[in-house]
Amino acid sequence: MTDVLLPSATLGMLGGGQLGQMFALSARVLGYQVIVLEPDPHSPAGQIADQHIQAAYDDEAALKQFAAQCDVITTEFENIPAHVLNLLAESCPVRPSAFAVEKAQDRMVEKAFIQSCNLLPVPYADIHSEADLATALKTVQLPAILKTARFGYDGKGQIVIHNEEELNAAFKSLGKVACVLEQQIDLALEISVVLARNAAGESQCFPVAENIHKNGILYQSIVPARVDANIAEAAQVAAQRIADKLDYIGVMAVEFFVTKQGALLVNEIAPRTHNSGHYTQDACVTSQFEQQLRMICNLPFGDTRLLSPVVMTNLLGDVWGDSQPNWDILLADSNSKLHLYGKKEARIARKMGHFNTLADDVEQAKQKADAIMQGLTPC
Repeated sequence: MTDVLLPSATLGMLGGGQLGQMFALSARVLGYQVIVLEPDPHSPAGQIADQHIQAAYDDEAALKQFAAQCDVITTEFENIPAHVLNLLAESCPVRPSAFAVEKAQDRMVEKAFIQSCNLLPVPYADIHSEADLATALKTVQLPAILKTARFGYDGKGQIVIHNEEELNAAFKSLGKVACVLEQQIDLALEISVVLARNAAGESQCFPVAENIHKNGILYQSIVPARVDANIAEAAQVAAQRIADKLDYIGVMAVEFFVTKQGALLVNEIAPRTHNSGHYTQDACVTSQFEQQLRMICNLPFGDTRLLSPVVMTNLLGDVWGDSQPNWDILLADSNSKLHLYGKKEARIARKMGHFNTLADDVEQAKQKADAIMQGLTPC
């Protein structure tokens, strides 16, 4: 039986971004100690942790120090090298495991894994070299999207393709690294499922979120999703099947495309808490970050019930301009809750925070959230 870790235990977080910060805040409220390993001296999570080990993720001396001080270690993003997680696991429990995390580190591996779960990914073709380009065009309908197999997120490393000439040019512009060519889908909407799974193999899902993206970056998550109940249930079942096959411990997210023909396609797996789960902080009994703590500490599930319809809106550096946003517009609304990440510099497309807007229904919440966004940008 896995040991239960109670308050005063020390939790390790690999990664110092906003997801690590919000996990650390939840842990501190519950009386846990938090150590963050992160190279950035000004990281959001490092600012509020009990201890910040400022080191590269592959610094073996720092990793040994980290593992020796922690009772359990978790992660906030999927690009920690698998060998690092395996090294840490030799002396401290790591949740989720390297096996689970590495499946999401490469789009080729991820899509093959999705198929092994008897689920449908977006139609795609693997591209290792220029020799694969012509074959890819025979199997993937255009228009399509060329994506780097590794390290792409928030629309980075992605180019829309309309013909063979564009594909050749795009592959060269991406450095001729391994890529996947994905068919562009006739979308009805995008949804995601955030779920938690414990060491006993039990899992629970948060309500399904409907996601709106702008320029490849999540703009809003609408909960409950405006989707057929059968599709929502199928997405939750699919996410649980993926978690089971990964033998996952922790909180993870699965993103889906819903086509205009009603098909449900798996887009991506995120082995961590997720941007589209931020609504849980203010609209659910338990946040995704507290749930992450509960799973890695082998505590009972927190209640995932939705208490109110909600729209989560991301705040990017674009909103800052040359000064500060008009915070009084947001703070004047008693049903909107602001969350800022403490990042030192606001840059275009950089996630700086988010706010959750609660209302009697999602249409009201979205209307109010959009109005707030319009008023935030300084004149």
